[in-house]
Amino acid sequence: MTTHHTPSPPGKRRWTKPKSWPLRTKLVLVTMALLTVIAAVLGSVLYATMDGVLSNDVDGQLRQASHRAAAGLGGPGGPTDPLDVRGQAAGTINVRLQGSTLLVQGMINPDGKRVSLNTSDVTKLALLATTPEMYGPGAAPVTRELSVGDYRLLATGTPDGDVIVTGLPLTGKNTALGALVLSTVLVAGSALVVCAVVGTWLIRRTLRPLAQLSAVAGHVAESRLDVGEVALGVRVPESATDPDTEVGSVGHAFNRMLDNVSGALAVRHASEMKARQFVADASHELRTPLTAIRGYSEMISLTENLSDQGKESLSRVQSQSLRMNTLVEDLLTLARLDEGQDLQGRPVDLVQLAVEEVMEKRAQDSGHDWRLSVPAGTLNAWADPARLRQVLVNLLTNAQKHTPEGTKVEVGVFSNDAGRPVITVTDDGPGIPEELQPEVFSRFTRADKARTGGSTGLGLSIVQAIVQAHDGRVSVESEPGRTRFTVELQAAEAPSSSASSAPA
Repeated sequence: MTTHHTPSPPGKRRWTKPKSWPLRTKLVLVTMALLTVIAAVLGSVLYATMDGVLSNDVDGQLRQASHRAAAGLGGPGGPTDPLDVRGQAAGTINVRLQGSTLLVQGMINPDGKRVSLNTSDVTKLALLATTPEMYGPGAAPVTRELSVGDYRLLATGTPDGDVIVTGLPLTGKNTALGALVLSTVLVAGSALVVCAVVGTWLIRRTLRPLAQLSAVAGHVAESRLDVGEVALGVRVPESATDPDTEVGSVGHAFNRMLDNVSGALAVRHASEMKARQFVADASHELRTPLTAIRGYSEMISLTENLSDQGKESLSRVQSQSLRMNTLVEDLLTLARLDEGQDLQGRPVDLVQLAVEEVMEKRAQDSGHDWRLSVPAGTLNAWADPARLRQVLVNLLTNAQKHTPEGTKVEVGVFSNDAGRPVITVTDDGPGIPEELQPEVFSRFTRADKARTGGSTGLGLSIVQAIVQAHDGRVSVESEPGRTRFTVELQAAEAPSSSASSAPA
């Protein structure tokens, strides 16, 4: 049997599988990822460049301050404290040591006044002054974290052998770098948001032809192309079929394919109509000679004195002519249904119909166990009474022919959850082979290998054609020991809610 895969609804699980993401989502995410990487690289380069520039500027100022402090000391009447040297800016730190002896220390605060450093800071600064490689020739400035903030420090020796440690605050540099990071993040973030919005709009606009093509393909996929006249009037819009673009070339090729398919379907329908017309004409023409064969054979059996072998041969002629007449009538019925013959629709009581047909079958065939399961009261369907009776007769005859004696055959009548009347014919026979089930309603389909009894192979085809003409549905479920045919029809009125089940 054919198995249909039902896709899971979109939701959380979809987003956990990147392969199932829409193309536009992937394009937007990839674009945003690339832009984010570019912004991060540019920001890092800009930060490193600015940090180097500011560091060089601070180091230049530090060397000048250190030089002023060392050069300004000594001499008759000159200052002995580096902080007293002219030109020292606010925030400057100076420490003077002679060997391991601290001579002076202090810092110029923002008000221009001298303040003392705490012991911890003096210890860190003295370490520079007592380490020759930190203040020898070619010594470079170093950064230390003091209690008053981050400082850039440089130790310089004086001609008299003392060591002066000069420091400048890094507050201005750090403030500038912080402002740079903040502005870079804000600008880059805003740019990414704008790019995401504009990029999403552009990608959606660019991929719109694919969405239009998908809609057309979905419409075609839902169309019945196997039978009847098919008009594939839907096409991809001209705006999405520019062969000079990649997406447009797909739409252009799809429209050409639909034109080709439409032509093939038109040829198929014309051929099908010719075949049906031939069958209808042939069936009409066969009725006259068949009627003559049956009439003459009956006349011979009544008027002629035949031998036993002659009587047997004549009986076979009558039997085969009757079988051929049934086949012709079935073909004519299908031909009328194919032509869309109008149905004489009116409310039909399915309970009464089921009771009458089951009772008639019980009278004709006592070898099967005929049963009924019907609701109390009536259950009406909108149908052509003669055609609907033919449906039930064909289903019961099918069960009678293809199941052995003793098989239980039950006719059920009920209303389904959608409020539509339903007829079921269920038997506990050997079942229909699984490979035959998809074709059981096709014309001239037989199950002689699995079930006994001859048939024309048109009974179930007529059932399907009549039910479809009533805008109904017919289906089959079969396995060894249980076969059920289900006919769903249009309701004529609200069915009765009470139901009962009892053998006929």
